[in-house]
Amino acid sequence: MPARDGSSPVVKHLGHAAYVPVWRAMQGFTSQRGTKTADEVWVVEHSPVFTLGLNGKREHILHAGDIPVVQSDRGGQVTYHGPGQLVIYLLIDLRRAQLGARGLVSAIENAVIALLVDFGVVAQARRHAPGVYVEGKKIAALGLRIRRGCSYHGLALNVDMDLAPFARINPCGYAGLQVTQVRDHVQFNDRRIVANGLCNHLLVGLGYNDGSIEQAEINYVLDPAAHRSG
Repeated sequence: MPARDGSSPVVKHLGHAAYVPVWRAMQGFTSQRGTKTADEVWVVEHSPVFTLGLNGKREHILHAGDIPVVQSDRGGQVTYHGPGQLVIYLLIDLRRAQLGARGLVSAIENAVIALLVDFGVVAQARRHAPGVYVEGKKIAALGLRIRRGCSYHGLALNVDMDLAPFARINPCGYAGLQVTQVRDHVQFNDRRIVANGLCNHLLVGLGYNDGSIEQAEINYVLDPAAHRSG
């Protein structure tokens, strides 16, 4: 992958935030950025929401119940966001990075796989079903939008959450697709380890310096009050 000019992206930690305001902010940032605007990485955790991609079909929402549904402008079908899930949005000038959409998808998938390898977990990507899978179950979902040569949206990694809402949809448009999360495979005391590790692997995979980030800079903590299944 082409080396960058040595500058690191601006990493922003939005904490716990509703989906729509963050989505609108991504759109605004992408519309207003110039050729010299630094790339940004946004780390966030959303309130419960189902989002439909541009190609999303309502038939894949089996029973939304009390969870709102948002028609988004990302690629892909339907997915769920909620407390205990790590969401990372990548606002990247792909032309400057000399990176195509497929290359970005691969970099994201490889970063998640590398993170899980660090924890001793074997994971795979699927050529025709973007995302990352452990033992056939989806652990990370991807959804991107490219406009004016720049990307926004990104990935969602299930870390330590209630997975029950996924049963209300056909995840990513696949009926019967099972999902999993990091805590089902790894014991960890500090969830920042997951966020730090994934951000580091993403920066390395996308060609930013050596991916070194100080702990103080990556201080995102998943909602400790998240309701868990089981």
